[in-house]
Amino acid sequence: MPKQNTHPADYPQAVIQQIELLAHNIVTARKRRQETQAQWAKRLGVSQPTMARIERGDPSVAMASYVMCMWLINQACGLADLIAPQNDQASLEREVKKARSRRVARAPAFPPKPEGHTAAKRVAEPGISPAQGLASNAQTVAGLAALLSKAEPKPQ
Repeated sequence: MPKQNTHPADYPQAVIQQIELLAHNIVTARKRRQETQAQWAKRLGVSQPTMARIERGDPSVAMASYVMCMWLINQACGLADLIAPQNDQASLEREVKKARSRRVARAPAFPPKPEGHTAAKRVAEPGISPAQGLASNAQTVAGLAALLSKAEPKPQ
């Protein structure tokens, strides 16, 4: 087995707690089904001692073993959905912020004033609309809006 780069004792406490909670939920599910560790170990393709380590929340057990336990408990729920791009709020917020800053940076200046031009005349001139300023970012903004609308809960 390859050597781990990070020793489990060095994991953040929040990660250790989540693994322990996962282990607790696995034990609860197995017991509610009135099955033994040996039965689950066989279904998972691991040894009974490995099953015991999973139920203790040992962070050095292969992730695939934990994922397989979760699949045995709820085959309809996809683990990858937890971190799907549309659910990654921090990245979505960063992308929106980046798109907004690009929009501000690319906002066109007013055209140069012709000779004899006054401020009153300039106000009356048609300027560049916000829609025109967004034209170059239209695809990015539309994509982000679509992602955000999928991530937001729908009113009932």
